[in-house]
Amino acid sequence: MTTNEHAGAGTTIPAPQDPAAFDKAATIDYRHELVRKGIHLCSLSIPVIYSFIDRTLALQILVPLMFAFVSVDLARFFLPPVSRWFYRWFGWLLRRHEQDDKNRRLNGASNVLIAATLSVLLFPKVIAINAFAILIISDTTSALFGRRFGKHRFLGKSLEGSAAFLVTAVAVVLVSPKIDYVFGEYAIGVVAALVGTVVEAASIKIDDNLSIPLSVGLTLWGLYAWLLPAIDLARM
Repeated sequence: MTTNEHAGAGTTIPAPQDPAAFDKAATIDYRHELVRKGIHLCSLSIPVIYSFIDRTLALQILVPLMFAFVSVDLARFFLPPVSRWFYRWFGWLLRRHEQDDKNRRLNGASNVLIAATLSVLLFPKVIAINAFAILIISDTTSALFGRRFGKHRFLGKSLEGSAAFLVTAVAVVLVSPKIDYVFGEYAIGVVAALVGTVVEAASIKIDDNLSIPLSVGLTLWGLYAWLLPAIDLARM
C-alpha cells in the first residue's frame, strides 16, 4: 500500500495488478481530472509569454497573481464566507488533501503560481522556461496516463504515468528554446528530464508543482555550469 498522485495525492493504492487500480484510488473523478488538467495546461502560457518579455515585467505580472491566489486559498480555511464561495465554485476540482482543514494545504493553482514566480526569480530565463514547461506538459500527461493505464508501481506512482512524464519531458527538451542549440544542451536537458521523472514519482511531501520545476531547474543550472561553462545563460 502506498500513495499516488497519478491517482490523486494522499490516496492509498489498491493492488497494482488491478488494471484500474490507480484510477480507483483517485480522490477526484476522472472527468473532473480532465478539467483540472485542462486548466493546468493553460499555465503553459506562462513560459510562452516569458520568452517574449524580460524578468522584471514577468515578476510584475506573476507576483500580484501569486499573492492574490494564495490569499484566497488561505482565506478559505479561516473565513467562512470565503470558504462557502470557494467550495461552491471550485470544490469539485480539489483533491482530498487540498480540502483538509487540519493540514491546510494550498491547492494546485496556488502552487503553480508560486513555482512560476520562484522559477523566474531564481533561474536564468532559458532554464525557467524549460523547467516550467516540463512541469505543465509532463505532469499533465503523467497524471492522466497513469490513471487510465497505470498497472505497475514505480516508487510512489505508476510506471506507466512516469514513462509518459519522461517521454513528454524529453519532447519538451527537444522543442523548447536553447542558447546555442548545441548537442550538449539537449543532452543535459534529457538528464534533467530524468531527474524530474524521479522527483515526480517519489513519495515526498512537497507538492510536485514545486518540486518538479525546482529540481529540473537546479539540475539544468548545475549541468550548464559544469559541462557547458562557455555558454552565457544571460544571453536569452
